[in-house]
Parts: sequence; structure tokens; C-alpha cells
Amino acid sequence: MARRRVPEVVVRRLAVYLRILREADLSDNRFVSSAELGEWAGVTPAQVRKDLAMFGEFGKQGVGYQGRNLRDELARILNTDETVAVAIIGMGELGAALARYIQRRHAGNREYPFRAVALFDVDPAKVGVSVEGVAIDHLDALPERVREQKVKLAVVSVPAAAAQAVTDRAVAAGVRAILDFAPVKLRVPPHVRVHYADVSLELHQLAFYL
Repeated sequence: MARRRVPEVVVRRLAVYLRILREADLSDNRFVSSAELGEWAGVTPAQVRKDLAMFGEFGKQGVGYQGRNLRDELARILNTDETVAVAIIGMGELGAALARYIQRRHAGNREYPFRAVALFDVDPAKVGVSVEGVAIDHLDALPERVREQKVKLAVVSVPAAAAQAVTDRAVAAGVRAILDFAPVKLRVPPHVRVHYADVSLELHQLAFYL
């Protein structure tokens, strides 16, 4: 199945299933039922079975899914069965916090696949500073670092006015997926995927329910 034909909501649920399985005790070749997985994920057993069936047959009727095998298959489907190199562009307070979070999660949990391997900024006062063992490079080094570290996923945490130009440079360097924290809609080629994380917008929406 072409990846771009899979609904985003299904991909999100697969990521939830994988996180649950990575945190679960799967010793002694434990089997996990769709009812268990659905309860942990907050969806129905039928939804679990439907989601997984989009990618093949992983379970046995009346028995369930072999936990470790399902975990490994989901990691393969989500491209997180190996370490995923991440670049962070914009090392203000948010970018630095994200770098620390990703690095500490990776160091403390062998199941956590993401690792910040390249950090960028244009502020001379920040270039050369190390964050969790990774030195901040000038943005001009982006193409070289992306190539060296085989980066396909980047986090953009720059001011809105700079986000499109930074994104253009990342895409030109070979980045194929972007998590954007800037409050602006980005223009990218069809082969590049962008997800948006607008904290301010989420807070405004939550405030409606107060």
C-alpha cells in the first residue's frame, strides 16, 4: 500500500500502538489481544484489527498477536526499527529544549528511536555551543550535515518570518519530513511531509472549554 494513501489518523494510532508495546512487558513470548491493545489505546478491538489489517496479517484468531513480533512489525512500518537521525533548526529556548528532550530519551531508553544528530542556528553566540553533546552549527552547514548524518527528518523552530526560507534550504538538502513549530503554513514539494505543532493555537482551543 502506498504510504500516502494511509489516512493520517491510522498512522497516528499505529504510533500509539507501538509506544504501548514498547513500554509493555512482552517477556515469555506474550500474546496481546486486540481487546487489550484497544483498551490501552482508547479504541475498540475492531478498530485495532482494521488498522493492522491494512498492512498484513499479524495475529491469530482467538489467540491475538505475538507481542514482540507485532512491536517489531509496527516499528518497521513506521520506519523506526532503526535510529532516526533528526536535525533541529533554530536553537532558541524551544529548539534547545527539544534537543535535550530527544537526546535524553534516546540515551535513557534503547527503544526510543529518535536522535538529534545536527543542530543549527544563525546566531554567532550560539554556533559552537554544545547541547547534550551535539555542537550547534551555522545554518550554512545544513547541506553537509544532512548528507553526512543521513538526515531525513527535521524540526523547524525558528520565527515565522524565517520558517519558509529555512524549510526551502532543508528540502534542498534532502530532508523529507518536517515538524514545524513556527505559526505559519509552509510550502513544500509533494514528496515532503509537514506536520505542525502550534502550542499557542492548542492553548487557545483549550481555553474555549474553561
